[in-house]
Amino acid sequence: MSEHVILFAGPMGAGKTTAIRSLSEIDVVSTEAANTERHLVDKPTTTVALDYGELTVGPHDKVRLYGAPGQRRFDFMWDVLSQRARGLMLLIGNDGPDPLGATREFLAEFRPLAETGRVVVVVTRSDVARTPQIDDYADALAAWYPDRTIPVFTADPRSTDHMRTLLMALVANVEAAELIAHPATEVA
Repeated sequence: MSEHVILFAGPMGAGKTTAIRSLSEIDVVSTEAANTERHLVDKPTTTVALDYGELTVGPHDKVRLYGAPGQRRFDFMWDVLSQRARGLMLLIGNDGPDPLGATREFLAEFRPLAETGRVVVVVTRSDVARTPQIDDYADALAAWYPDRTIPVFTADPRSTDHMRTLLMALVANVEAAELIAHPATEVA
């Protein structure tokens, strides 16, 4: 059985925990605590260490889903969780104060994954805030990573169908990046 470890990251309130809950076949292990920064994001709880779920894909693949806390004061967990990650699902709430800036900041934090193209950017809450538009994200990603293709999509993290489609796109990107990095040796 092959295993994929996918990290869900992004600012607080972008939908990471919700996305993992919509995908996981097991009860999600969650470290939710009272949100003491409600002046920044008005939600009652926030992830303080990690979220964890699992998904079986086909007969031989298991995807382990790890959610990182979105607040910088818990960024020590970003390093811990990214060590095993083979791919990054970066969720960005379009209604945040600077969604393009947050995208750039989180991609910089997870540079090894971004530089190898093992990332999918997921813009959430675009029904609440219509700008920036998807083309703005695509243009920014092309400028920041001109040698890589980083797909960007809008999605509702509550939708299992949306999230499963994006997860499969990310797994395909991870596998393609690994083939490029470690091409099979031809036998003569």
